[in-house]
Amino acid sequence: MNAIVAVDNHWGIGSKGSLLVRIPMDQKYFREMTMGKVVVLGRRTLATFPNGLPLPGRTNIILSRNPALTVKGATVVHSETELTEVLNRYSSDDVFVIGGGDIYKMLLPYCDTAYVTRIDYRYAADTFFPNLEELTEWEMVEESEEYTYFNLEFTFRKYKNNGPLPATSEATPKE
Repeated sequence: MNAIVAVDNHWGIGSKGSLLVRIPMDQKYFREMTMGKVVVLGRRTLATFPNGLPLPGRTNIILSRNPALTVKGATVVHSETELTEVLNRYSSDDVFVIGGGDIYKMLLPYCDTAYVTRIDYRYAADTFFPNLEELTEWEMVEESEEYTYFNLEFTFRKYKNNGPLPATSEATPKE
């Protein structure tokens, strides 16, 4: 399984329910990486999409504690066990965890690769991605050249999880 995320200098990913910044080149990268794949996200992340609709061209799996939630064009699951049952239908290479913060924290231990757009700026974030630089099992294996969008500098990084992936256990998502 993969994670894909854009982070600032302090691994911030969002503020007040929104992305910190929208960089067209990062959005294009996200589309290219996830198109035709399976994306796993929480209900609050879904609410930030245009009209609150699932991403087109992808299999959308939404984690939510709300047992009444239904989303046209998406599969809704309510636990890590239920998510595992659904994900067993797909190759783990085709699965991308796309947020939000609680979903990343829950599923990152099961990811073997993380694609990180690292933005050289510090925002007033209230939602964070785990700092892979501080996690001994994660290693940066690739970094792109530096790109600029107005006054922002950013790179695309690829991290590999060198630790053992845990067995799936029951957990309830917070989104």
